[in-house]
This record gives sequence, structure tokens and C-alpha cells, in this order.
Amino acid sequence: MIFKEAVSTLADELAVPGVSVAVLSEGQEIYAFHGVTSVENPLPVDAETLFQFGSTGKTYTATAIMRLVERGEVDLEAPVRRYVPELRLADEDAAATVTVLQLLNHTAGWEGDLLDDTGEGDDALARYVELMAKLRQERRPGTAVSYNNSALSLAGRLIEKVTGKSYETALGELVLGPLGLDHTFFFLNDIATRRFVVGHTRHDDGRITIARPFTLPRGGNPAGGMSANAADQLAWARFHLGDGTAPGGTRLLSAESVALMQQPTATMEGSALGDAVGISWMLKDLAGLRLVAHGGTTIGQHSEFVMVPERGFAFVSMTNCGPNGPELNEKLQRFAFAHFLGVSLPEEVGVSLSDEELAPFTGRYETLAAVCELTVSAGRLLAAVSIKPETLASLGASAEEFAQPPMALAMLAAGSDRFVVPDGPGKGMQGYFTRDAAGAVDGVHLGGRLANRVAAPAPA
Repeated sequence: MIFKEAVSTLADELAVPGVSVAVLSEGQEIYAFHGVTSVENPLPVDAETLFQFGSTGKTYTATAIMRLVERGEVDLEAPVRRYVPELRLADEDAAATVTVLQLLNHTAGWEGDLLDDTGEGDDALARYVELMAKLRQERRPGTAVSYNNSALSLAGRLIEKVTGKSYETALGELVLGPLGLDHTFFFLNDIATRRFVVGHTRHDDGRITIARPFTLPRGGNPAGGMSANAADQLAWARFHLGDGTAPGGTRLLSAESVALMQQPTATMEGSALGDAVGISWMLKDLAGLRLVAHGGTTIGQHSEFVMVPERGFAFVSMTNCGPNGPELNEKLQRFAFAHFLGVSLPEEVGVSLSDEELAPFTGRYETLAAVCELTVSAGRLLAAVSIKPETLASLGASAEEFAQPPMALAMLAAGSDRFVVPDGPGKGMQGYFTRDAAGAVDGVHLGGRLANRVAAPAPA
């Protein structure tokens, strides 16, 4: 009861219309639901309500590939072209050498947020991969972690090529069906016949409006195009906290493969995503515990998914409003860890520095999809992030639907390249700056993505 009251109190405090929360603790499942599915056509959020859980879907794609690995049909260390020979990238060497594992641990190195709509037909992924020929290679494969949605879409195409079936059909046969995830769906025709939430945007003046469009294009399904209810999300956690068997006893993966997915394959200490990536899982050590996590963002919907394998614990929170949804997820996670595990998660607040100390980090940074302008304000850096017009056009969305207030970044210490968001919707999110061979700042790892510095600040 205390937990359910906390969910409702925090959701109301942060003005999130609807939230679905699930906890697995000491073998017991605890659920809490609050609010409504839509401010325009409100229905109560309940146990059956479907939320888009976004990028946690990457772990489903990775699990399907691990099943193919165990069958001997895929080799994680093999070049992707062994399975997708038509792959073309702007950098031919990267196209020829990138491995399957590098798709799954975000080290492929090319621009990662290709969001073009390639239609809703079964050829959506094939057409998506054709468009990848235009992606700029920013780092050599395997040398740096930068969140990469397009790499996971390519992994989905690999599944299609190996199985001879559409990605969605193959995932249903390899993962969803065997695990009995009967409330996890890709397509609107399946979702719209059930109770589901829509995304929302909370504006600076307090208004909450529907975020449109409802879903991302089909070409992004392997990177995070599914919707589910809370029970199916907790069933996913049970599987990855277990030994690789389905509820009926059928073995889907070896215990060794389940464990391998949760072991570091690439490091990114100080990132918003965690300190390392396993095989799609994000890994972080906090308060003496190893957290195995993911989470996701779609259009106006935000989710968090965290497991603590050594304690058999899992926490899932799905919300239907931005930019305040992530803040609600973070506060609920802290409450759940304290209430169920007796663990207080540490909070970094950073330090205030002089304008001179912060000046080397200011300037303009870009990814394929977004621009970040960093300026100095009251001892902190101020990050103003905006989505590029061409990205908005490809989504059929407006700038207002993706607008967010500038975010303060506090350096962890003088002389450090690491920072934390000390307050606001992104509170607690960490990141870091990268430097070139000469020691000059050349990038920022913000929100899990490595953005390249394209302009230094103008002289004062």
C-alpha cells in the first residue's frame, strides 16, 4: 500500500497523466497503476494497459540473436556482411569489418539516429538498411560506445536474413511466443483493440497535450517498437534473472548465454547509460550492487527497466508524458530500491566552477539527429538540445513536441571531464567529455550519445 501511494503521489506531483509500475522482490510481484491513458479520451490505467516501452526492445533483439548463436546460425564475432552481404556504409572498411557484437553493444561507430520512414511493409528493414549508406562513420567499429539505433535495426535485418522471415514474425517465434508474452505487440492493429496509452507533452505553461505521431516507423522496430503491459515486462525480467528456461520449462538459452549478456563487452564509465554495455544490457555498479538495465523513449512515452540479479530484484516503470516522465521513473526507482531492498542510491550533485574553468567545454555539438549548444550559467554548463528540422520532418513531428528546457550540467570536480545533471527532469543523469590527441575537447557523451564538437564558442 505504501508503494502504491508513493506512485500516485509522485505521478500527481510531476503531472504525469498515467504510469504503470511493477516490482519483483523476493519472488513476489507488486504492481501499481495510476492515472489515465489519454487526456483527450481518458480511461484508467490498469493491469492490461499497454505502454510503448521503447528501447528495452533492443534486449529482445539481442536475445533472439543469442538464440541463433546457440543454434550455430550466427557468430557474434563474425562480420555482419556474412549475413547481410548487401550492407553498404559511407565507410567501406567499417561496412566490411563491423561485427554482430558491435551492433549489439553500440560500438559500430556510425551515426546512430537514422529515423527515416521506410514504410510499414515487410520490406521496411531492407529499405532502411539501404539508407544506411549515407551514415557518416564517426569512430572505427569497436573503439567507442555511442548509442546506436540504426545498428539495432541492422541487427533486425540480420535476423530476417538468417531466418527468412520478417523481424516481427521471427521475434515472435524465437522469443515472445515461447515466453508466453501474449500482451507484447508491434503493430497498431493489435494495440488498438486493447487498452493503451498515448504519449503526451507537458509544456512550460503547464499544459499537457497529446504527442503525435503515435508510433515511430516500422524500420525502428528492432531498436524499440513494442508495446506491453506491466506483467509482460516483469515476465521479461524473470527470464533474464533466471537460467534461460521459459515458464513451462522449455530451454530457450543456456544459463551461460544469459549470464554472458550481462557481462561487460565495452566500457563507457560515467555515461548516462551506465558504466559498461553487455550484449545490449546496460551495466552499472551502484551502492555495492550490479544493475542490469535498459529503458526507452518513444514519442511522449518513457520507460525504465532495472534488474539486480544478485537479489532477484526487478523494477519496471512506464510513463506517458515527457519531459517529466523520466524524472518520475528516476524517483520511483529510488523509492523502490529503498523500500524493497533497503538501499539508498547515491546522488551526485557536482560542483560550481568559474567561467574560465568551464569555457573549454562550451560550443556547438551535433549528432545526426540533434544539436546541443553548451554555454556557461551560474557555475554550471547549460545544455540547449534541439532536434534537427530534417529529423522532425522524417518523423512527421513538430519542434514543440520534442522541445525541452535547457538542462544544467555540473562538473563532478574541478579538472574532471565528467558531469551530472543536478536537478530537473534529467536529475542524476551523468555524462562526460572526450578529447582529441592534443588534449582539446572534441565531443560530449550526453544522454548516451557521443556528439561531435563542430564549433567552439565565439571569442568574448
